[in-house]
Formats: sequence, C-alpha cells, structure tokens
Amino acid sequence: MKELPNPTFPLSPVTPASLLRAAFHRRDYAVAPPPMVHGADTGAPVGRQGIEVTWAKHQDEVRQAQRLRYEVFAGEMGARLSTSVPGHDVDLFDDYCEHLLVRDAQTQEVVGTYRVLTPVQARRVGSTYSDTEFDLTRLRALRERMVELGRSCVHADYRQGGVIMALWGALAEFMVRNQLDTMVGCASIPMLHNGVVSGDAAVSIWQQLKQTHLAPIEHHVLPRLPLPVERLDGTLDIEPPALIKGYLRLGAKILGAPAWDPDFNTADLPMLMRIADMPSRYRKHFLGRGPQGQRGL
Repeated sequence: MKELPNPTFPLSPVTPASLLRAAFHRRDYAVAPPPMVHGADTGAPVGRQGIEVTWAKHQDEVRQAQRLRYEVFAGEMGARLSTSVPGHDVDLFDDYCEHLLVRDAQTQEVVGTYRVLTPVQARRVGSTYSDTEFDLTRLRALRERMVELGRSCVHADYRQGGVIMALWGALAEFMVRNQLDTMVGCASIPMLHNGVVSGDAAVSIWQQLKQTHLAPIEHHVLPRLPLPVERLDGTLDIEPPALIKGYLRLGAKILGAPAWDPDFNTADLPMLMRIADMPSRYRKHFLGRGPQGQRGL
C-alpha cells in the first residue's frame, strides 16, 4: 500500500519546473474558505454516526476520491475524461495534491472530496491547474502563501449542504495551520441552460459579477482559451450557481473573464479568496477567532 505524506506544508526548497501548458482533463470548483462541521447535525442524509473528515494517507484512499469524481463528472455531467485508470478521474496534478475526504461514518463510503495543491508542490509539478487555463502572471507576488483548490465533488445523495460545509471547515484548519492566506481556482458554470447548450448563461453571470465582485486590476488574469463573450447574449437574468454565490459571500473575487473548457463544456471563472478579505462574522464563525487571532495569517 503506497503511503502518502501527511497534509502539512513542505519546507524543502525546489527549483521551479517549466510551466505546463497542456490541456489536462478535469473539473475544478475552486476557491473556498471554511466551517468545520461534524456529526449528524450537518444536514446531509448520512448514517446515524454522521460524517467523518480525513486527509488521504494511502493511494487506495486517493483512488476512492478519484472514483467519486469520475461518477459525478463523467457519469452525471457527461465530461470527456482521458484517464489512466478506468472508472477514475486521474490527472497529472493528483500525485502532488493533498486529498481531503468526507466519509459516511456508517458505511465508510467517500461522499465528498477536495484536492489542495500547496505552493511547494505547485513548484514541483511546474504550475497549478489554473495556470493551464489562465495567465496568472499578476498573482506571482501571492504564490508563496497561495494554495489551489479544485476537484470539489459531492455524491448526489449528500448535497444538502453538510458535506461541503465539513470540507470547508477542514480546509480552513489546513490554511491556518500552515500559515497560508490565499486560495485560488476555477469555478465552473455549465453551458447547458434550460435544456439548451449555450454560453449565454455563463456570459450573463460574468457580466453581472464583474460589476460587483471584480478583483482590483493588479490581480486580473487572462484566459488561454477565452469564452467568446462578445458573440454571446449577456443580458439574461440568471442567478450564479450556489457554490459561486457562497464563495462571494465569503469575500472571494472574480479575477477576469471566463475560459472555455471544451472537455466539460463549461465556462470557468477564475476566483481568488484571501483570509483577510473574509467578513469578520464569517471569519469568527468558521475559524473560531477574530482578525487578531489568526496565528500569523
């Protein structure tokens, strides 16, 4: 059984590899801070013992997360996955990431997952996944304390909120413990709207959010494969996906126009969340401390 490293921030210096620009197949729901929730009070229809939140320690535990990702992304969403392990969503970055798991405490089934790429591991692999979708040059000053979050995934029977809350809580503890303060990633918007495949919904959401939640220009990024915003109808009155709205309430910012992911046929919005930007009421609730008690953040 392959042992995996403990989910702590590695300190060994690594020479950065060249930037990876190939298009890797995956699904990313990124950027998120926090709340730690345990047990049957989560709101999810789990067993009587509730849910358990752990970090993967062995390769077979990572495989469980990859199998859940495949079921959701390929089975439910119809993504075209190129994978080295049949029935699993596997890409280059998985071997460099920490994998957060939520299990049904009664059945021990993995029902939710996130993966986390730390700054040192990003240097080892050569980039973050977001680098393959966007030019992140303007974020270079943030990278030393910036993690990439991605591959957020919850089983269809556990989407009432408790599982994602538990994931966010564990991510918050990870950030504080490792003195990291910035999270980045891609939040996906399906191109399918009202039964019709179109980018109009995604562009309409982008047009709304850039008026209210656009990051300062010094943090703007550029998509490598832009969604053709100028050729689509951006006037639809449509709500952003619930996950994106949750991120925005926690202080996340949109970093620029969406990229197009042809394998998932989604529009991916680049998002960034900094602990310091989180509203104080959420910071206190999720992290259990006020602005002066963040242990170096």
